[in-house]
Formats: sequence, structure tokens, C-alpha cells
Amino acid sequence: MTITPITQSLVWNTLVSIAEEMGSTLRRTAFSEAVREADDFSTGVFDRHGRLLSQGNFTPGHLGSMPAVVETVSSMYPGESLKPGDAIVLNDSGLGSGHFPDFYMVTPAFVDGDFSGWVVNIAHHVDVGGAAPGSQKVIGVTEAYQEGLRILPIKLVREGAFDAELLRMITANVRIPAAVEGDLAAQRNANEVGVDRFAELLRSVGRETLDAAVDAILDASEKRMREAISEIPDGTYSFDDWLDGIGEGETGLIPVAVDVTVSGDGMVIDFSRSGDQVAAAINAYFNYTRAHGFFAVKVFTDPELPQNEGGLRAIEVRAREGCFFNPKFPAPSGGRAAIQIRIFELINGAMAQALPDRVMAAYSHWSNPILSGTDDDTGERFIYYDLIFGGYGARHGADGLEGTAPVINCANIPVEVHETHNPVIIHRLALQADTGGAGQYRGGCGIVKEVELLASKASLTLLGDRHVKPPHGLFGGEAGTLASSTLLRGGEEIALISKQMVDLQAGDILRLQLAGAGGFGPAGDRDPAAIENDIADGFVTELCAARDYA
Repeated sequence: MTITPITQSLVWNTLVSIAEEMGSTLRRTAFSEAVREADDFSTGVFDRHGRLLSQGNFTPGHLGSMPAVVETVSSMYPGESLKPGDAIVLNDSGLGSGHFPDFYMVTPAFVDGDFSGWVVNIAHHVDVGGAAPGSQKVIGVTEAYQEGLRILPIKLVREGAFDAELLRMITANVRIPAAVEGDLAAQRNANEVGVDRFAELLRSVGRETLDAAVDAILDASEKRMREAISEIPDGTYSFDDWLDGIGEGETGLIPVAVDVTVSGDGMVIDFSRSGDQVAAAINAYFNYTRAHGFFAVKVFTDPELPQNEGGLRAIEVRAREGCFFNPKFPAPSGGRAAIQIRIFELINGAMAQALPDRVMAAYSHWSNPILSGTDDDTGERFIYYDLIFGGYGARHGADGLEGTAPVINCANIPVEVHETHNPVIIHRLALQADTGGAGQYRGGCGIVKEVELLASKASLTLLGDRHVKPPHGLFGGEAGTLASSTLLRGGEEIALISKQMVDLQAGDILRLQLAGAGGFGPAGDRDPAAIENDIADGFVTELCAARDYA
């Protein structure tokens, strides 16, 4: 069947709009700050064959894992065996996106009684039990069984209603059951909207036309991706780096590495040279590793290319079993969010050898602290879940951006929201001068945030990085400054490591200083007018300008 360009465009844009509307529904009806404010969720649409058709503009680690999730669910629960309104839920690290807080909900789309596709969403839940509130403790967690509730695929929603017994079991094992139940309901809402919109599309164009349009879209996406890869010089490009934070100083470093091989119109990304899996909850299960591999290739080839199954056919991601990027169960992985940036930066570093004008220096990284205790005024348990984002690395022709989420598509949670829902005061949230790496193009600044605890006591789980090895520069650009985490107590400053857990008391202030991002090109080549603007804007002080750009 021949599909006109107009029909193909209509179908594609409708598929994208379905995923985006699912996302807006999830956001509007969510309970927790992580989903409602931080956008820590994603959505997608698949056909009845399990092929990825479209995804919302959300987080790569979630989205890139969706095809494997749908493959698993459809093998255990064939679409034809389900009923309208059913939904399958799972959060297993290996099957899903790498850690237990991420709950996938997969719903069959029935149109006029016929199984016709799948709609999927994933949301990060603020707690799923385990060794620490927020379920992201890293140091001291040596196996996945310590990390909380693990859910293999189950039919949690039956014909539109939650299975009361299963839901009761889930909420009995988490610290804030109302938040978890509320966000699960929001996930169900989003998929109901997705099913309705998918049915409208199918009825409007007909099954035969939709199938032909999908085939054309996927084939065109594959063709464009292969064309883009073929423009990269053939060869193998490698890069090595380190993650910090599972011990003091250099002893806590984890070696990570990648080899990217470009051959004709195909690409292989191999993480096998990385170190072995570790006895700390920071390992990257392969679904998560592969997801960010796909994302990075899209960034360096054609960012506007439709994100679907066709565009992924030309890319293979590998990692030897048992290595850090492909651990064997029960390797713990609760803090795996801290490594998504490093996966991208490894590929970015390798691609710098082949595509110097498209890459950027290292990010300032980010911080994901979790505070939890009992609010003395209300007697209720609280979980303060935060996302703090710093600067982008500099790139060819441009300085690094400030205060922008790297790799993930989340947002800083407003100070006012945190102070309204948690017993805390935010004393400071500011860009830090002289932190971005010097260069012909300057790296983005680090951000500092100071949070005071008002409750009598609380536990703190830190999830950050770049306390030991700073974000690197490229092509002669300087590295950014190191990150730091500091506890201010009674006039004393206590240094913390990037993935530490510590008990706090009333009046304690947590100071989180993100690293500065790396610079690009020699500092001596920077335009003097740009240096003057940096000083005027407060990004660089006169003293450091004289030192770095003499």
C-alpha cells in the first residue's frame, strides 16, 4: 500500500502528540514532587508487534529501556490474552530502567474489541522501601534484596481497577504509601488517555493505512540514521573516565570506559573495558546502559530524527557480563541515576576524536539528595526529594549553559514547593563564580544549595559525583572545579563524600556545591569581550580572570 507524505506526516505527528498528552496527564494528576514538579517520568506508544512508534520528550534512560520492557511484558502477557483496562506493572532493575523506584505501567490498547498496540509510561516513585528512605542508598548496600520492593511483571490493574490485594501489598512496603498509590493512579490515568487517543487515530485512518504508515516511518528513520552514521569516519574511538563516591578519595573510584566502532552505516558501542560490578548500589544494568548509548548516538548524528524502533536498528550496544555496565543479579543499583551522565560523557569523549565540532566538555554533574524523617508539627513522615542541576560543558562556538538538566529531561524543583511540603528552609540557591573550566569557550558554572533541617532529626542520602575527579575540558580547555558536600553543624564544617548516608539533627545545614563544567579550547584564545561579559555577569571574578586568561 502506498502512503502519501501527507498521511505519513499526519500519522507521525499524531503518534508523538499521544505520547506528549500522556505525559501532561501524568504530570497534572501526580501526587509526588518527583513526578509533578521534577518531571521524573516518561511515556511511549508501541504497535501490536511491540515496535516502538513514538515517545514523549522525556528522560532517555526511561525511554531507551521501554522496548525491552514491552518485549518482556508481551511475552508473559500476550496482548490478546488481556482485557481492555488491564495494565501490567514492573520495577525490576534488570527488566526495567535500572533501579526499583522506577515503575513501568504497560497497558494494551484495544480498539473495537481488537488488540491493537501498547501504551507505556514510567514514573519514579519517591520510596519503594529498602535500607534508606528514597531507596537510593549506595554505600553499605551490597545486594539488590536490600533495596526495597522488587516487582516482576504483575497485572496490577484489571479492567480499569487496581487489584486491591496487590496494591495493599505494595503500599505496605513503602514509607509514604499515599504518594505511591497516588502516582500509580496518575500512571493509570495517563495510559487511559493514551489508549483513547490511539483508538481515535486507528479509527480515523484505518488499520491498513496505519500499518503501512508505521512501516514507512520506521524504514525512513532507519535510512536516515544509517546515512548519518555513514558520515562519521570509520574507525574505533575510545575514552576512559572514573566515577567516585563508594569510598574515600581515590580508593572509591570506579573505572569506566567505552570503545565506539563506526563501520559504514553501523555503529557498535562497547563498554566491556570498564571495571567489574561493585558491591555498592551504583551498578548500571544493561537496559539502562543501552538506553543512554542510543541517546548519545542520536545526539551526535541527528537530534531531530524521530525516536522509534527504526532509528535504533543501526546501533548495537555491548558490555561484557559482570562488568559495571552489565552486572549480574543481585547486583545493587539504587543509585544508578548518578551514572547516566558518565555514560553519555564516555561516548562524547570518544566521539570527540571523530566529530570535534559536535561534542562538548564534561558537565558539572548534578545532585540528587534525599532527606527523610518525621515532621514535628504534623507527626507525618516526609521525604524531601531534590534534583539540583548545574552547568553544561563548553562546546565548539559556545559557552556552557547554566542551570540546565544534563542528559535527563527533568527540572529543578522550586524552593517554595520544598519549603511548603517539608520541614526545611532553603537558605541559598545560586550560581558559583569561578567554577566553570576556562577555555576559548567557558564551561558552565556549578550551583550551590544550602538546606537547613527544621525537624528534630532526619536521615540524609547523598547521590552526587565529581568530588574526586573534576569534569574534564576538551581540546585545551581547563577542567571545572570539584564538587563538594558539606554538613554545617554548630559552627563546624564536616566534609561528606558524594554518595554518603548520614543522620541529621535540627539546625543542621547541608551545603551542596556542584562541580563546574569543563572548558573547550585554549583559554588564551578567548575573546576579551567575552571575559568582560563574564565578569559583569558574575560568572568569573576579576582575580580569576587575571589568573586564567592572562
